[in-house]
Amino acid sequence: MKSPDISLRGKSTPESPIRKLAVHADAAKAHGVHIYHLNIGQPDIPTPNEFFQALQSFEQKVLAYGPSNGLPEFLKTMADYYRKNGIEVEPKDCMISTAGSEAVLFAMMAAASPGDEIIVPEPFYPNYNGFAHMAGIRLIPVGTDPENGYRLPSIQKLEQCLTTRSRAIIICSPNNPTGTVLTREEMKIVADFALHNQLFVLSDEVYREFCFSGKHVSIMEFSEISENAILVDSLSKRYSACGARVGCIVSKNKEIMKTVLKFGQARLCPPTLEQIGAMALVKTGERYFSDMLEEYRERRDTLFQRLSKIQGVKCVKPEGAFYMMVTFPVKDIEDFCRWMLTDFHDQNETVMIAPGPGFYATPGRGMREARIAYVLNSQALNRSMDILEKGLNAYPG
Repeated sequence: MKSPDISLRGKSTPESPIRKLAVHADAAKAHGVHIYHLNIGQPDIPTPNEFFQALQSFEQKVLAYGPSNGLPEFLKTMADYYRKNGIEVEPKDCMISTAGSEAVLFAMMAAASPGDEIIVPEPFYPNYNGFAHMAGIRLIPVGTDPENGYRLPSIQKLEQCLTTRSRAIIICSPNNPTGTVLTREEMKIVADFALHNQLFVLSDEVYREFCFSGKHVSIMEFSEISENAILVDSLSKRYSACGARVGCIVSKNKEIMKTVLKFGQARLCPPTLEQIGAMALVKTGERYFSDMLEEYRERRDTLFQRLSKIQGVKCVKPEGAFYMMVTFPVKDIEDFCRWMLTDFHDQNETVMIAPGPGFYATPGRGMREARIAYVLNSQALNRSMDILEKGLNAYPG
């Protein structure tokens, strides 16, 4: 007997390029192959001990539901954090989300209706595509290029994307997957574009602490578009706490905040224990960030130097985050990434990277690109590059 069909939404939602090769990785591991995971942004830097100490200090006898918008004391902590970073908001302008992923989904659904369009520079974080499909929203890509350092497209290119269904533009700075950091001038272009065309700006600022030179600029610093700006944030990468699943949505627009709260009420509340731990993380000292940034700077430099010496490989030195988009001398990057897991190993070790096409919405783009996450220490990165270079030399494709 034939089983029922799944929904069109389910069929059309794309697989994550970051995880789609996991079945091949699992098979390789089952045969004893060690894999260097450069495909996913899972930092290896220890989570600050303050997180675990806060959990151990929890003494309530019942782990009850909390408020749908987050614990009041945590909302105050986050508002204080943003004000310290030049973003003038109050606790009422914030809502705690179950990670940055939920924040992006809620922001999209608040800004756009099914059939509406959101403009996004590509390459972009591939889960934007998945969330857009779930919400019935169309992503309209506007291309950036490695030859230009993946910088913000011109205002002319942005305007060419406008239609009667345009509702928002997504920006991510520092950028995942390119590592590009928008300047104040570029952010002003985005602000003016949104204001002139009555668009929301969904600003993904998850990697704000990962700027290798200069200061991060937030869309929330431009008061003239306070009603248009929606900041989405996460503590996962900032504090190496990806499993805690704690994020935040910030906006001065009261209707936006009312709307995302309604979405939040449907999932009842963000996790209470994780909020308690995250509150302790936000209160950690500046020394943590300075040490962390220097570690990632060293990793970036190691990766960039090694890749620059491999024949046929091209890359742009990232200005922030901990990712690098790399162009490889292959015709089909997905085949190469799969082959590295199924057919190649060096001394029983291999490397896993994320194929580029999934970071684009334009068909045919990214066929020779991959994203590498430099989330391993320099020794592991050097060994990974040894394996990758040998793999490229041996690859028959």
